[in-house]
Amino acid sequence: MPRKFRRNREERISRAAAKLRLLKRLRCTLKYEKLAWGEGAKLVAGVDEVGRGSLFGPVVAAAVVLDSSYRIRGLRDSKLLPAERRRVLAERIREHAVAWAVAAVDAAQIDQVNIYQASRQAMRQAVALLNPAADHLLVDAVRLDCDLPQRSIIHGDALSASIAAASILAKVERDGMISAWDPIFPLYGLGANKGYSTPKHLAALREHGPSPLHRQSFAPVWRAPVPQEVLEFMLEHADDEALEVEEAEAV
Repeated sequence: MPRKFRRNREERISRAAAKLRLLKRLRCTLKYEKLAWGEGAKLVAGVDEVGRGSLFGPVVAAAVVLDSSYRIRGLRDSKLLPAERRRVLAERIREHAVAWAVAAVDAAQIDQVNIYQASRQAMRQAVALLNPAADHLLVDAVRLDCDLPQRSIIHGDALSASIAAASILAKVERDGMISAWDPIFPLYGLGANKGYSTPKHLAALREHGPSPLHRQSFAPVWRAPVPQEVLEFMLEHADDEALEVEEAEAV
């Protein structure tokens, strides 16, 4: 491995490790929800997305309005929870929340508008699906284009119980979606990596090229030296059609 690439990779790993240590130190509370309630809000929704850095599949967002009279213990950033614990908490959130909703934006739309805009689009869609509707939003790190009062909170999924609940629902939903595609595209190990850029996933992209559900605008995908499977099929099909036309004209 070239020295510069190895150094950059080590820097990325160290930054990720430092962020993980920071998130583990943060406390997930109802502080921001209580501030909104104190300002007169009744239905405060936490909003978050997952899958932003994945190479495959949709970005998924969730919005959750927690019941102020019922405490769901153990809410925290979904990245800090094991998969089984996330599934248990997701079931409790769906059972006890005043309202919750999930929305997804697919890879084709991500390629068209970019991942940042697609993430915000998914979050807006999740908010719009809430029933009853929210009257105040707590959003992880970004602001949404909507008329509702809102607060953008850096590391919100590690600080706000409502945002953490949204993070958990979105993560469980997206993991299920990606795992369902694993037997359809077994070359990429989606069941294990959930579409993220693990060494095995990147090696599969280099060897086999991307699937139709990979994000073609992401560098590790468009740099893959092998043509996309669907494009190969389309080219072969086009050749077959051309041959049929030639044979028909000859007759």
